[in-house]
Amino acid sequence: MADETSIFIGASRKPDDSYQRAEELLLRYGNRHGLVTGATGTGKTVSLQILAEGFSNAGVPVFCADIKGDLSGIAMMGEAKDFLVKRAEQIKLDPYQFQEFPVIFWDLFGEQGHPIRATISEMGPLLLSRLMNLTEAQEGVMNIAFRIADEEGLLLLDLKDLQALLANIAERADELSARYGNVTKPSVGAIQRTLLVLESQGAANFFGEPALRIADIMRTTRDGRGAISVLAADKLMMNPRLYATFLLWLMSELFEELPEVGDLDRPKLVFFFDEAHLLFEDAPKVLIDRVEQVVRLIRSKGVGVYFVTQNPLDIPEKVLAQLGNRVQHALRAYTPREQQAVRTAAETFRPNPDFDCATAITQLATGEALVSMLEDKGVPAMVQRTLIRPPSSRLGPITPDERRKIIAESPVAGQYDEVVDRESAFEMLQKKAKEAQDAEAQAQQQNSGGSRWTIPGFDDVLGTGNRRSSNRQTVAEAAIKSVVRSVGSSVGRAIVRGILGSLARGR
Repeated sequence: MADETSIFIGASRKPDDSYQRAEELLLRYGNRHGLVTGATGTGKTVSLQILAEGFSNAGVPVFCADIKGDLSGIAMMGEAKDFLVKRAEQIKLDPYQFQEFPVIFWDLFGEQGHPIRATISEMGPLLLSRLMNLTEAQEGVMNIAFRIADEEGLLLLDLKDLQALLANIAERADELSARYGNVTKPSVGAIQRTLLVLESQGAANFFGEPALRIADIMRTTRDGRGAISVLAADKLMMNPRLYATFLLWLMSELFEELPEVGDLDRPKLVFFFDEAHLLFEDAPKVLIDRVEQVVRLIRSKGVGVYFVTQNPLDIPEKVLAQLGNRVQHALRAYTPREQQAVRTAAETFRPNPDFDCATAITQLATGEALVSMLEDKGVPAMVQRTLIRPPSSRLGPITPDERRKIIAESPVAGQYDEVVDRESAFEMLQKKAKEAQDAEAQAQQQNSGGSRWTIPGFDDVLGTGNRRSSNRQTVAEAAIKSVVRSVGSSVGRAIVRGILGSLARGR
């Protein structure tokens, strides 16, 4: 049976279907990442639930997404149902105790949990380009926009900041093309149209301040249990690219902010990436390479990343090679691709001479899985056919009233509710444009000698005519030069971005 150094997963069976031994995940290898796969309805959510429970009881904070709402039950005490008690007896789980777990609910839309926000600057050009599905040329313009924002000290916090900066870039297209390469107004216009689509899909709720503090998803309770942060993702899945980009941003923030800690007796945080195929679908090679790099290096920060998906083929080979702890539920093998997936899954396990792994994968019952965890010295254990343990918390979703009560009593209640809109690129560019417009109007008045009389065929002193001197700047030109002079000199340095384009804030 599991102790304080491991998490009890379930019990493996002998060829005659009798009890063999307890299968455990060693906490000291919890940061070696993991994979939970299987077809719909085979028990992946329960496996995720019992892993989250185990890590929480071991004092390890957990972040996971609740795609269907079923995972929310982890916040409430479990109930002694017949099939759960029977499973506990089969795997010799004695005593089978019920618990409720410390849960913090989050929601990008602020409806079923505390709002989660990130700033445009933190997201970075690479992830934004991925979110918006930009072309190579448009991604180049996005990179130029962030470069200009860094050089000129323009804070990019929300969508209107980015929209204002893009409008500014369109006005300066000729100037910027000479400095950075081709910047075309059609490319800028295409990005702006995509931003409008994002805004209509609710992404405006995500970008802004106060931004999520990583410390708030790494909380522990007074009794030493790790808090389980549950992201309500049923509505978020209507925009799967936003879902995948958000989780990738969060993973990159963890990588940037957390210090190197080496090997610990248990992880500092475990991060479950459900519907992981959304991260890699149609992703450019540069993004996949950087994800592989983050997964490989974040282990030394004490973070374990567990991908949850239907098909092991959803995960690129380089990333799959980093995942040491594995739970494989049943797969169906009707089509050639499904048959290939079964073979791929079977080949990733250390073989067991007692059964054929590929055949077993197609015959597993609900709540049954092939399990291989890392043993001593980090070596994968021989794969075992395993009955997964029943959860201690509620199996199924909580009620809206229960959710509201938990949110109201949350340790972060009230901290993220109100949007903060401080001065940033939108306001700064507006201010500079107004100052330049006022200066031009004053200069025109001085040039006319202060007279308010007009002469037919010439501009009036209020600037309402149709002609201007050929050597006079337009309002936009003056505003741009003013921004460069006053803001650029005050910043003194560019902001450094991290491995996935997010800010390396040094906190």
